[in-house]
Amino acid sequence: MCPAPFEVADDSDAQPHVNMHAAGDSTDRGMRFSVSILSLALAIIIAIPVVALLISGTKRKLEASPITARTTGIRGNSTTPVLRLTGTTEAVESRAILAPLLAGQQLDTLTIVMLAQGGSHVKRGDLLVQFDRQSQIRNFIDKQADYGKLVDQVVEEQAKENAARAKDETEIKQAEDNLSKAKLEMQKVEILSRLDAEKAQENLDESQATLHQLRETFDLKREAAKAGIRILEIQRDRTREMMLHAQANSDLMQIHSPIDGVVVLNTIWKQGKMGEVQEGDQIRPGVPFLQVVNPSRMQVRAPVNQEDFLNLQIGQRARVRLDAYPQLEFPGKLEEVAPVGRDGDFSSKLRIFTVVFSIAGEDARLMPDLSAAVDVDIAGPSQ
Repeated sequence: MCPAPFEVADDSDAQPHVNMHAAGDSTDRGMRFSVSILSLALAIIIAIPVVALLISGTKRKLEASPITARTTGIRGNSTTPVLRLTGTTEAVESRAILAPLLAGQQLDTLTIVMLAQGGSHVKRGDLLVQFDRQSQIRNFIDKQADYGKLVDQVVEEQAKENAARAKDETEIKQAEDNLSKAKLEMQKVEILSRLDAEKAQENLDESQATLHQLRETFDLKREAAKAGIRILEIQRDRTREMMLHAQANSDLMQIHSPIDGVVVLNTIWKQGKMGEVQEGDQIRPGVPFLQVVNPSRMQVRAPVNQEDFLNLQIGQRARVRLDAYPQLEFPGKLEEVAPVGRDGDFSSKLRIFTVVFSIAGEDARLMPDLSAAVDVDIAGPSQ
């Protein structure tokens, strides 16, 4: 009966020993978990300022510079850095067409009655646009009639003056003859009676006074007639200028192409909205509503920040791609760089320079005002 209590005592001693090992493992796991949580929290706290600093620096760089990127391209058997710029295509040779400014007239709008289609090819001298010119033609006809009347009046007044001059010259000639006769009569005064001598003296005085008066009035009449004719001539010349202005205005209502090229319609503000002009629209004088471009010579104008600008040289080769037509690719060459930069759009600390790349090759889809990407081999030699 004695062994049983000892067996019970052994079982009771073994059970607490097992529980102590289990409690030790649980405590170790809890400590390791706490250490892991603390390490993760410390890593997050350290990473947050670093990430914020990187984001802030990237944002400032993007805001202060145009869209440029450095990529890696293949040149022969080695990799070379490539600078990508974004710009806009434009024609090397182009002519802007403005709504005409009419001389001597203040018109609010001009009405288009004929317009060349956008994208159509034109030759030099072809009619591009015609505005309503009925008012100018009517004004020209009226001024032409007035000019004709004034020309006739000048001729008529000149003829009258010639006749009056001839008449006055005849009267002066008669007065001179009368004066000569009176002087001859005075030579006989010694043999004349006193009464006849007095009459001869009166005739002499009267002849002298008449001749003097005719000579003085002759000059005054010529000056007055000359002034009257001059007034008519001024009116005639002024009417002629107005007639020529009306004719020139009428000619300005028809605009012909100055070069061979393609018609490009500009987007302008018309009738309360933006859009391209059409036949029947009214536009204000002086507004550039159309242009003729030569698509055989195109170029790309792109902005570049001052950091990447130092890697560019005149003559560097490039590849030009159009965003609208990704399958098109043209060889390009750096032709021009701006000597002076401008302030950035979002920061005045970085300067922006404008560069121009020429495009070699032609394509019907290569037109002005298309966004383009230019890949410049900044490590390759310029040519």
